[in-house]
Amino acid sequence: MAKPYDYDEEIVTLQKALVRFQQHAIAAGEKDLVIFEGRDAAGKDGSIKRIIQHLSNRATRAVALPKPSDRQQTEWYFQRYTHHLPAAGEFVIFNRSWYNRAGVERVMGFSTPEEQETFLDDVPVFERMLADGGIQIIKLWLDISRKEQGERLDARRTDPLKALKVSPLDAVAQDKWDDYSKARDEMLTRTHSAQTPWVVVHTDKKKLARVHIMRHLLKVLAPAKIAKTVSPPDPDIVFEFDVAALSDGRLER
Repeated sequence: MAKPYDYDEEIVTLQKALVRFQQHAIAAGEKDLVIFEGRDAAGKDGSIKRIIQHLSNRATRAVALPKPSDRQQTEWYFQRYTHHLPAAGEFVIFNRSWYNRAGVERVMGFSTPEEQETFLDDVPVFERMLADGGIQIIKLWLDISRKEQGERLDARRTDPLKALKVSPLDAVAQDKWDDYSKARDEMLTRTHSAQTPWVVVHTDKKKLARVHIMRHLLKVLAPAKIAKTVSPPDPDIVFEFDVAALSDGRLER
């Protein structure tokens, strides 16, 4: 009889593989950048926590930038992000990134249509420059259903241990669901490329999503001797974006 699936055991196994990967990456001087994007409550924080839990504090950074200051609002848009890019031997995770301009800023009117259009034109060029400079970029879109998002947002409001997760934007996440869907669709379509592709992750089952995100990172970033010890992610949970996903049911509506 097959051994029953054990989430905690699987997470520890993957965390050990991530530690081995980071030992290799530090020695090789790799520059690794993982971008987490997705709707509110899609599971970014929990996934990032498990990924970095046992990694080197010196070589690992999880970056979640606050609202830009008045001065930062006058800077070149990408300027405040470039400071946090990885140097040799560093592993950096952006918990939301420059893609704020294509998502929440667009939906909430925090930037102008002209600024949003400029961003969508510029970001593929910007990311190509980063990739050409030796930064390995993984872009993850965490997709969640409207029903599951609503339940998680309700849980935030009633659980005192989740009080720090509550954001003023939570209140409109469900009301503006369709607007966020339109913004997501255009962002994925216009900023997906062979060099810096988008990878979509279904996150309604948050524990399963964490496991498959970690598997994906190891398959893409780790050397073959480490990657081959890890099972591949389920393609029904993790898949590379393509335009057909906009209409074939693979992205939540």
